[in-house]
Amino acid sequence: MTTPTTVPSAPDVIAATGAQTDQPAQTADAVTAHTLLNCLIREVSAPEHQVTVDRDHLLLRLPRRDLLLRTRLRRVSVIGAHRFQGPVQRLDDTAWATVGWRELAGYVQDELELRTGVANGEFLDQVADSRETIRTALEHRANGMPQQDLYLASEQSLVFGHRFHPTPKARTGDPADWLAYGPETGARFRLRHLAVRRHLVREEGELSEVDALCPRADAEFVTLPVHPWQFRLLSRHDRLRAAMAAGEVVDSGASGPEWVPTASVRTLYQPEADTFLKFSLNVRLTNCVRKHASYELSGAVALNRLVRPVMDRLAERFPGCALLAEPGYRTLAVDGDTALLEGIGVIVRSGLRNHLRPGVTPLLAAAVADEYPTSAAHVSQLLARGDGDVLAWWDAYLRLLLPPVLAAYFDHGVVLEPHLQNVIVGVHADGTPAQMLFRDLEGTKLLPRHHARTLAALPEDVRGPLTYDDERGWNRVAYCLLVNHVAEVLGALADLEPAQEPALWGMVRDHLDTYARTAGQPPRLRALLSGVPLPAKANLLLRWARKADRHASYVPLTSPLGADFPREVTL
Repeated sequence: MTTPTTVPSAPDVIAATGAQTDQPAQTADAVTAHTLLNCLIREVSAPEHQVTVDRDHLLLRLPRRDLLLRTRLRRVSVIGAHRFQGPVQRLDDTAWATVGWRELAGYVQDELELRTGVANGEFLDQVADSRETIRTALEHRANGMPQQDLYLASEQSLVFGHRFHPTPKARTGDPADWLAYGPETGARFRLRHLAVRRHLVREEGELSEVDALCPRADAEFVTLPVHPWQFRLLSRHDRLRAAMAAGEVVDSGASGPEWVPTASVRTLYQPEADTFLKFSLNVRLTNCVRKHASYELSGAVALNRLVRPVMDRLAERFPGCALLAEPGYRTLAVDGDTALLEGIGVIVRSGLRNHLRPGVTPLLAAAVADEYPTSAAHVSQLLARGDGDVLAWWDAYLRLLLPPVLAAYFDHGVVLEPHLQNVIVGVHADGTPAQMLFRDLEGTKLLPRHHARTLAALPEDVRGPLTYDDERGWNRVAYCLLVNHVAEVLGALADLEPAQEPALWGMVRDHLDTYARTAGQPPRLRALLSGVPLPAKANLLLRWARKADRHASYVPLTSPLGADFPREVTL
């Protein structure tokens, strides 16, 4: 049995450098710089062998810019996911000079332009947008957050975002545009409702959960809930205004119960009804404008129908796992206008209660793993509820997470996307893991060789986006499961007990090996257990190329899963 140490918050870490950390701007500056370093190491400098650890500092060279940077290390990671503290510095002749986040972003821009031969005029602005979102959220939270249950607090706790994304909190518009709708501010609000003549409604699937929460419409009309931010963004659309002027669409105003924005921003949760609604938002969040493509609306319902039987079988094999269903969508179809069809669409997602066992509390996995914890969902808090045994807790976590995701891929040809924001972890009263709930069919795909007949029956515009080939599917599973999810939760545990990091990775290997032996030793798992590099999504290079997530490439990440991997970590 071990007693976990306290995980520092972002202000605590930055305070160690002597910075004035009572200001949200100081924290936002430091976290933005450290996040840019994470991206540089993983995608640019480490693959080119331009990174080294020198005692208590990490040194990183930008070879095309001919620049040497360093920062102090709080903890070394065996996979290069290091923890930093203090400012970034550059070597000027023989002296080290402090580099701010904006200057560092400029160095990244220069290096990538020299490397790719392509300029990106948006990059610095997007880094600045992300930093400003963090600053604004911290400033808002300093005035207090609303009292809410632990699950909602976990959904709204991700102030700093993805550690390996150059613009993790980039958000279109001035903070005044999103403060009322951002999860980081503890927002709650009512939905806007449109009464739409039936012939203008396009919908599929089961929508009773939506109808139960909407005001009743006239017999000739159907109620369509709309995110109030999106309604404001589309309120001047010519065809929408014309339809409203003709009485075909009636704005019924904001009404009904309050909804809570979850970590994804555009997916809202109604706690009393235990229902999620996933809306379109014509807003760039991190990489993409987050609106439903028309094929995604039909695709969600088709995929829900195809995947549910698979998940039911997996739940029988691996008790404690489940997939939140997306049984239907509704949208507005006016004169073939794609902007309205995609912009007004809403997908219903089933809630948590039907899946949760008695006494189990749901928590967002990303909050459990957060480097700088801002909620009681963090793993340090969960361990403090029980006996503090890090290895036992991790063993229970892996036993729930790994097998259903691997079996979905190898046995059923289903590519789940279990990154930290797509998994709800259920915990017992003593903080030990009890269940894993997977969500968001947007990232779930099918392997054609397993589902050829079923896919052939779908329209081409729906069928194509629902599939990955084996290689792309495996990269997505391995990245989301092992790099985005497992490595980050493991990193949070290693922050508590750094000496245990090798043993924690050893347990990951043991669980993968156990599954591989029961599954006939799939070649891809044999390769993993031999230590082949892990695929890490290249978020920095993707953002630089200004491409959508579906075009992401992967960079090789040194794997700690090989039997001969060196297990000692020193600082």
